[in-house]
Amino acid sequence: MLDAASASWEDVATAIARGLIAVLPVGAVEQHGPHLPLLTDTVMAAGVARRIAEGCDGFLLPALAYGDAWTAEDWAGTLSLSPDTLRRSVEDIGRGLQRMGVRGLVTVNGHFGNREPINLAARVLSEAGFPVLHLDYPRLEALAGELMDSKPAGPGFYHADEVETSIMLALAPETVRMYRAAPEYPEFPELFGAEPMKLSAFNRSGVFGDPRPATADKGEAMIAGIAAESLRLIGVWRDKWGI
Repeated sequence: MLDAASASWEDVATAIARGLIAVLPVGAVEQHGPHLPLLTDTVMAAGVARRIAEGCDGFLLPALAYGDAWTAEDWAGTLSLSPDTLRRSVEDIGRGLQRMGVRGLVTVNGHFGNREPINLAARVLSEAGFPVLHLDYPRLEALAGELMDSKPAGPGFYHADEVETSIMLALAPETVRMYRAAPEYPEFPELFGAEPMKLSAFNRSGVFGDPRPATADKGEAMIAGIAAESLRLIGVWRDKWGI
């Protein structure tokens, strides 16, 4: 793995000559209840991306720490990019990588609101001849069902719950305040997902589910499972593009 945080330009040039793909984590600055930090999504995306880059000998880029967190803007601390700003940021990074000779880009998304902007950026870059694989924690739901003791607040909805708290306990335990952890299972409005809606309209604490059963071991198992499936998909993607 080549880490942009410590690599020189000569290191990058040498790796490009051998054939190199880049790995970009994309997170958010967003509330995660009383017990998790605002940078939870960024820490998680960066941690998973590092595991992926190690497995595919990739070029690990610094995380994009800001994302489209409009749905959580009513909570203090949340800072959101517009979808267009995020899309253009990913496009600009991709164009820079393409210009220097990197063979392709893998994005590792840690926040639901980023999905559409990243996918649109991937489409633009792919049409320009630069392969992009957008990973959104593959097998997350299946792994959560196997490893977690609590039920999710909604189908496929994991936010400041046992899943995210476990992963943070594995990656950055010093930032987790378990003594503040408390469950909340809000009732999702009938039109949730069918119209723009801020989460504060039906949730008080910012927690969706029960974080209390979280453990670092569960978090490590989640990371390992997501990374393994990600690496499998990267192999398929590389074979398709010949990279």
